[in-house]
Amino acid sequence: MIDRRLVDNFDWGLLFAMIALSLIGVLTIYSATRPVLDAAQKSFYMRQLYWIALSLVAFLILVSLDYKWFISNAYIVYAIGIILLVLVLVIGRKGMGAQRWINMGLFSFQPSEFFKIIFIITLSRYLTYHKDGAGPDLSMIIKMVVLFLIIPVVLILKQPDLGTALILFFIFISMVLAAGTKRKIILTVLIISLISLPFAGKFVWSGLKEYQKQRILTFIDPQADPQGVGYHINQSKVTIGSGGFSGKGYMEGTQGPYRFLPENHTDFIFSIFAEEWGFLGSLVLFFMYFFIIWRGFDTARKARDREGCFLALGITYMFSFYFFVNVGMTLGVMPVVGAPLPLMSYGGTALLSNFLALGILENVRMRRFALYY
Repeated sequence: MIDRRLVDNFDWGLLFAMIALSLIGVLTIYSATRPVLDAAQKSFYMRQLYWIALSLVAFLILVSLDYKWFISNAYIVYAIGIILLVLVLVIGRKGMGAQRWINMGLFSFQPSEFFKIIFIITLSRYLTYHKDGAGPDLSMIIKMVVLFLIIPVVLILKQPDLGTALILFFIFISMVLAAGTKRKIILTVLIISLISLPFAGKFVWSGLKEYQKQRILTFIDPQADPQGVGYHINQSKVTIGSGGFSGKGYMEGTQGPYRFLPENHTDFIFSIFAEEWGFLGSLVLFFMYFFIIWRGFDTARKARDREGCFLALGITYMFSFYFFVNVGMTLGVMPVVGAPLPLMSYGGTALLSNFLALGILENVRMRRFALYY
C-alpha cells in the first residue's frame, strides 16, 4: 500500500519539467534529422521515445525505494560500478574512436553514465559517516581522492571520455566544499594542486587522444582547426545566431537537415533548438532547466538528514555542470568535451541516467519530513 504522505510530498513540477524537456528533445531530434530530399526519416526520434518510456518506469521504481537503501549499499554499488568500467576496457564495443559501451545484444549501454550517480551516492555515504558529521580534514580528502576519485577517472580517461572524467572531478570538489571543509585546508590543497599542476597536466595531456587535444587547442584558438572542431563551433554559432529573436519556426531551420552542423541531434541539439525558436524560445528552455536546478538546491536545503542533503547537492551539481558546459560548448565559450544536454540530447543511456538521478532527487524530496519515518 502506498503511503499517502509520499504522494502528498511528490514534486509534480519536477516531473512535468523532466517530461516536457524530454519531449522537446524528441521534437528537436526529429527536426534535426529530417531528410531534405525524398528519403526515409531516420528512427532516432522513435528510439528516444522508447527510452523516455523506459526511463519513466525506472524513475517511478526509484522513487518508491527509500534513498537510505542506496546509502547503506553504497560501497557494494561502487565496487560493481568499477567492475563495469573495467569490463568496458576489456570487452567494450568501439565506436567513433572510443570504447565506452557494453553490448547486451538488443541494446548497448555506457557504464560511465551510471557511474556518475554511483559516485555521488558513494561520496554521500563517506561524507556522512566519517568525522562525526564535521567537515572533512586534509587526511580525509586524501583518502577520498585515493579510494574514490583516481581509479574511476583513470578508467574513464582510458575509454577515452574526457567529459565524464571532468564531471567526476567537478562533483568531487563541489561536494567536499559543501561538506564544510575549512579554509586552511582548501588553501593547502590549492597550493599543492598549483605546484603539481605542471606534472599532472603533462601526464593527463600525454594520455589524451589527438582529437581531444585538438578540441582544447581549438577552444583557445578556434581558427587552429577550421575544418575540424573549429568548424563545429563556428557552425554552431552561425546556427544559433540565425535564429534571431523569435526563431525561424519549427521545422524551418536549415543548419540541421542540410548537415551544416555535425552532431546536430546530440552535442549540438541546443543550436538546432535556438535556430528554430530563437532567443525567446531559449529563455523558456533555460527557465525550465533553472527550475530543475532550483528544486535540486531547495531539496538539499530541506532534506531530512545529511545523506539526503549530499545526494541532492551532488545530483544538482552534476545536472548544472552538464547544462552549462553543453550550452557553453554551443556558444564557443567552453571547450567541446562531448557533454550532452540533459534530457534533450539523443542517447538512451544518458537519458536513463538523467531520469535515475532526478528520481533520487525526487526520492529525497518526498521523504524530507523526518518525523514521518
